Amino acid sequence: MSIERIKRLVTEREGLRLEFKEASKTLPGNLFETICSMLNREGGDILLGVNDAGSITGVNPAQIDAMTRDLVNLSNNPQKLDPPFILFPEKYEIKGNWIIHLQVPSSSQVHKTAQTVFDRSQDGDFRLIHPQQIADLYNRKRNHYSEGTIYPALRFEDFNLALFPKVKNLIRSLNSSHPWLSLSNEKLLEIAGLWKKDYQSGQEGYTLAAALLFGKDEVIQQILPHYKIDALLRIQNTDRYDDRAYIQTNLIEAYEALMAFVVKHLPDKFYIEGVQRISLRNKIFREIVANLIVHREYLQAFPCTFVIYKDRIEATNANNPHGQGPIDPNNFVPFPKNPSIAKFFIQLGLVEELGSGLLNVNRYISQYAKDGIVQFLEGNPFVTIVRDYASDKVVMDTNGAVNGAVNGAVNGAVNGAVKEVLVQVINTIISNQGEATLHDLMGAVGKSRRMVQRYIQMLKTLNLVEFHGVAKTGKYVLTDNLKQQLKNKQS
Repeated sequence: MSIERIKRLVTEREGLRLEFKEASKTLPGNLFETICSMLNREGGDILLGVNDAGSITGVNPAQIDAMTRDLVNLSNNPQKLDPPFILFPEKYEIKGNWIIHLQVPSSSQVHKTAQTVFDRSQDGDFRLIHPQQIADLYNRKRNHYSEGTIYPALRFEDFNLALFPKVKNLIRSLNSSHPWLSLSNEKLLEIAGLWKKDYQSGQEGYTLAAALLFGKDEVIQQILPHYKIDALLRIQNTDRYDDRAYIQTNLIEAYEALMAFVVKHLPDKFYIEGVQRISLRNKIFREIVANLIVHREYLQAFPCTFVIYKDRIEATNANNPHGQGPIDPNNFVPFPKNPSIAKFFIQLGLVEELGSGLLNVNRYISQYAKDGIVQFLEGNPFVTIVRDYASDKVVMDTNGAVNGAVNGAVNGAVNGAVKEVLVQVINTIISNQGEATLHDLMGAVGKSRRMVQRYIQMLKTLNLVEFHGVAKTGKYVLTDNLKQQLKNKQS
């Protein structure tokens, strides 16, 4: 979440999707009533350290870390929030005062706190006491969020067990103290909201979201025979395709397969943000790919496609729309179509918090392709279009900058063939997220170990490449000198 949006929220009035709470040293006693009601309604934002009038009263800096830890643990505790829905608050400093921001998405499940169901209106949180009110809430969730459909015959043995260590490794790489890491595989599924009980019908079991995230391929195909993601490259053969990835596996590996297709066919432009080299391709397309997977309406048979054309890229998926027409990134309300799947992808670090994807794509698209324009079209289907994209322009920008840097460094001291290999070595390091092993470089340039070591030594002498780490596991990276040259050329 950007600090600009937080500042804008403070200037708005409390309502259905916005709540202010004073919290100097401890969490407010009624905080989980608001969390519960927002999960049950349309989601929203909670700002701690702001009074009802919108004045920032602040959170005690000495207590803020403990309060954020408590929020994470309590939201993951079924004794406090049933079923749990793990939330991750962020802290911000505004004009010398600290506040805590909590983004609460709409959930596909009905939640309780203190054994009580809460709902939300413009006037705040209110208890649902009458059975008919609670039944109406269940019906609304069931009709709108198909990911929560219960499959009573779905068993734990229907899941791909190899995915559980992969999932925990991804979580651990982001947060080594994440509360899910200590759970058994069965308990992880339950805490993640992938097992539920319908208190109206009495049905209980694993959900459609559980099958899509962890199911064996044959199980997913039995539940959803139409499920597939079709990735196509249509640059030369526009009637059919130049390359194709036909994906029919769980969502975690589907994300990886689709990103591999992106890396295979879309170039990456060298870009430095501050002093850090980032991959513009990953920044942009991880959000588009995640949006395609996370917000798809899976019970509809409409085909899900990702197509790379010469002048544009189009991603299309079935959708349960929450509006119609183009989405304005500067003025939109994020609304998850599959809250449990979205939450799970956030824990894996595959997507950022709700609503950040559109902002990141719009932020970086003009850096990736100068004439790049991206459109998000809400409807059924949901369509994302990157227009006026020219992949050859991106390649020329990158190669031109590297060629210029190498030319300036060698200053005629080597012949053209050697210079081409030096450029290739640097481009290999760039394409590997800014670092490469000797083995990576040997494979890329097709030369022997001894020859590649000679080229690397030349680049080290020219202050273009340096080695980081120990002999067996270290990698070659670009020097600060070369990074600055490339940054100057890109601007």
